[in-house]
Amino acid sequence: MYMTIEETAEYLQVSPKIIEKLILRQKIRALHDGEQYLIYKDQFDTHLDQMEKYKMMLAEWLAEPIPEDWDAKDED
Repeated sequence: MYMTIEETAEYLQVSPKIIEKLILRQKIRALHDGEQYLIYKDQFDTHLDQMEKYKMMLAEWLAEPIPEDWDAKDED
């Protein structure tokens, strides 16, 4: 499925200007039909999967309790 720049920006939750810059830098593959760029949606699957894994890892890390602070003054 192909999307426009605006649809891609909404899908990735970024600004359309960022999508345009990434297309011009060839970081995102896109087709130009003479009027607009068309971007293949499935090329972002890996990125979105990695972002979900990162969010889960961060949530687990934030959920860990802070260890008790040992008191160095007790050691004489």
